Amino acid sequence: MRTDTSPGTLPAREPLPVTAADAPVLDVVIPVYNEEKDLEPCVLRLRDHLAGTFPYSFRITIADNASTDRTPEVAAGLEAMLDEVRAVRLDQKGRGRALRSVWSASDSPVLAYMDVDLSTGLNALLPLVAPLISGHSDLAIGSRLARSSRVVRGPKREFISRAYNLILRSSLSARFTDAQCGFKAIRRDVAQRLLPMVEDTGWFFDTEMLVVAERAGLRIHEVPVDWVDDPESTVHIVRTAVDDLRGVWRVGRALGVGALPLDRLARPFGDDPRDRELTGVPGGLARQLVGFCVVGALSTLLYLLLYSLFRTGVSPQIANAGALLVSALINTAANRRLTFGVSGRDSAVRHQAQGLVVFAIGLALTSGSLAALGAASDDPSHGTELAVLIAANLAATVLRFLLFRAWVFPERRSDDPRTAR
Repeated sequence: MRTDTSPGTLPAREPLPVTAADAPVLDVVIPVYNEEKDLEPCVLRLRDHLAGTFPYSFRITIADNASTDRTPEVAAGLEAMLDEVRAVRLDQKGRGRALRSVWSASDSPVLAYMDVDLSTGLNALLPLVAPLISGHSDLAIGSRLARSSRVVRGPKREFISRAYNLILRSSLSARFTDAQCGFKAIRRDVAQRLLPMVEDTGWFFDTEMLVVAERAGLRIHEVPVDWVDDPESTVHIVRTAVDDLRGVWRVGRALGVGALPLDRLARPFGDDPRDRELTGVPGGLARQLVGFCVVGALSTLLYLLLYSLFRTGVSPQIANAGALLVSALINTAANRRLTFGVSGRDSAVRHQAQGLVVFAIGLALTSGSLAALGAASDDPSHGTELAVLIAANLAATVLRFLLFRAWVFPERRSDDPRTAR
């Protein structure tokens, strides 16, 4: 099964050389931070799998992200033990920083990475890189959200993953299905032009790379994977979610104002004209819609996080009001500056007051939805409450934008000295 996220039919790239003896065909990077216990069994298992099933030469690169335990010593021991393994030490943390550093210096025509816990089934590795070698695609990703994927994980991580995917689709028009699965590959010739355009050095690196590639018309191949959640994962979910939301806003803003030179990436490889149309500089209503969608998506996720936090100690109605109030204040300030281009302190208080009126409308919609849910079910689950609140917020979004544009931040004349765009 495969999924190409670029529309239309694009010409295939040249097949990659697989017989040259000067460099391995595949370089698999394993970014690690304080993984002294899991690193050796992971590398040995991956090496045995590649040696037994992969038909081309390969290398495994351990990218140590400034570990403070014995990880560097373990990596050095594996490098000395196995000819196919090398170890790289970085002075700073960050998965994106590690991948950029190793991929930029690698001489292999296909570059990949996977998480050290090997949550993704290794049988998907050859289907992942095959279309890159043949020239069929530019990037390849494992997807836990594909229909034929087999995934074992808790409801919390499942909800977060699907919510993040929804945000990417609604705010950045992403067509790929799983940005954060730690199982990806890219052609080196594509990486050389794509990586300089990716700013993030942490967990958002994957998402930014895919969004930029997709908007430039590059072909992204998706592979369904078998994936089992690691219960001992050290990833900090809340901090990672906040960093990802900041990244979504930054990339959405750059796309909205045409700040990314996508033609520089697209020209050497060829792209679909329909994708180029997405990269132009939108003006007026189009630009405001892009900014409003990005801010709205981030505000909605902040609201849901706050609601979940408040809900641990108070009733649903109080948790809803508190979460909506905080997110509304932040939403108004962000839309004021980023969507409608209003800067300075003039009328800031009035804008917040008008924003609170819009907040009251949202509160009425969401509170009414919760009341209706309570009347329909004596003890609704937390997941059901969140689903109802998401639907109510989406229903209020269109009205909120219209009120912001026509009443809170009306279009000012070009000769208005207060205009700051």
